[in-house]
Amino acid sequence: MSHHERSRVSAGTPIGYNTPIPAQIMTPDRVETTIGRLDFVDGVPTTETAQRVFDNLDRSRGVKAFLDGIPAASVEAMRRANESMGVVACHKVLIMDQLLDSNPLFLTGNTDTVYVSGILDLERDGPTVVEVPPACGPGTVNDAWFRFVVDMGAPGPDRGAGGKYLILPPGYEDAVPEGYFVSRSTSRINWLILRGFLVDGKPDAAIEMFRSGLRVYPLSMAAAPPSMEFISGSGVAFNTIHANDFSFFEEVASVIEREPVDMLDPELRGLFAALGIQKDRPFQPDERWRSILADAAAVGNATARAIFFHDREPDAYVFPDRSWTTPFIGGDYRWLIEDGLGGRHLDARTLFFYVATVNTPAMALEMVGLGSQYVTAVQDSDGAFFDGGASYRLHLPPEVPAKDFWSVVVYDPQTRSELQTGQAFPGRNDKRDKLTYNPDGSVDILFGPQPPAEHAENWIETVPGKGWFVILRLYGPLQPWFDQSWMPGDVERV
Repeated sequence: MSHHERSRVSAGTPIGYNTPIPAQIMTPDRVETTIGRLDFVDGVPTTETAQRVFDNLDRSRGVKAFLDGIPAASVEAMRRANESMGVVACHKVLIMDQLLDSNPLFLTGNTDTVYVSGILDLERDGPTVVEVPPACGPGTVNDAWFRFVVDMGAPGPDRGAGGKYLILPPGYEDAVPEGYFVSRSTSRINWLILRGFLVDGKPDAAIEMFRSGLRVYPLSMAAAPPSMEFISGSGVAFNTIHANDFSFFEEVASVIEREPVDMLDPELRGLFAALGIQKDRPFQPDERWRSILADAAAVGNATARAIFFHDREPDAYVFPDRSWTTPFIGGDYRWLIEDGLGGRHLDARTLFFYVATVNTPAMALEMVGLGSQYVTAVQDSDGAFFDGGASYRLHLPPEVPAKDFWSVVVYDPQTRSELQTGQAFPGRNDKRDKLTYNPDGSVDILFGPQPPAEHAENWIETVPGKGWFVILRLYGPLQPWFDQSWMPGDVERV
């Protein structure tokens, strides 16, 4: 090294440069990272290092695509399940005429209302009419990415009086007739879900309401709509839940192929295109890509489960000293932080769609006497996960603030569906069940593998060797819920 070269190094200028170069912009020849040692030759990655970082990039994109794609895969699984049950036209709907028992795999569905489920195909049928009968419970239409389209029934614009809703397909530019509540969808496939309330603890009135008053048909057939066909889904085993392995990406690929390109923004389209999932191109991953995406699905699944069962968001906790959490962190059905100022709360969105369905403001906003509110407990009052072989108690103070009804339902942590036990309906509600109340009007809901010696009518069965979690629902929540002058107790082990 010449004297000139030595003087340049001592002055902070590396060999090959004429001016000092900040150390923080340089890349050493060897860097230790969490994905292993990365080697460079004068800043150029070696072939082995390039392959390592490409594998990491592709895998990390796969994990992000899994988390971002859960809403689409969930709607697609719902569509396939409905189709398997015979819901192959808009005037054919699935009805839980004997309520939703634990036979179907259905993300945290309730045991307390008469569900009606339908699939709208706006490309096949064009603008589609949904005639909702008076006294219909909360109903919603969501698009193929589980985004909100419109509410119906009490929280919708008909305010429970019934009415005609018109769902327009993407890009619709023709004249819109009068006399409808009009909404535009961004997608071809849409999910219609309606609820009917129990009367005197029975589903009969809700069944009659739907059978006599619900109509779904293409606008082009408004002069002579087809007769409705109601297909019973009670007591039947079928699956509405997306995959958690490589086939998850095949589910999403089918959605992207079917739907309009501009249903997704370029950023999200680019994420899936980087994995080989692009409209009008076959999804045919080679062996390397199949291996990477299978790994990404496994990591994505574990990540979604960690987000739900080990919730690290302080805003998720509804009450200051209790373990109950909300599925709508931030109180926004779009999961926007400060109305978008802070962007989208990505983990909150993942948490919701991994364990639940139906995206509506009526489940997130403060709507006194309308809509619904939900809180979830995955741990007991001591912070331990629930043990299906142990006994627990949930104390609900007097005057639960629910105009329509309240319920407690237990779920399986694997399927996020109703826990399958000797009870067809693993839950209790104040309209269907003859509960025993305490002298002060409070009520204790009991959990365990064996019925208690007293108040078995308040008991929900669990399974030894299996975990569970619980959701408390309030339909028509009242002001004491929102101002927290009424609060449920924690679930306590006894």
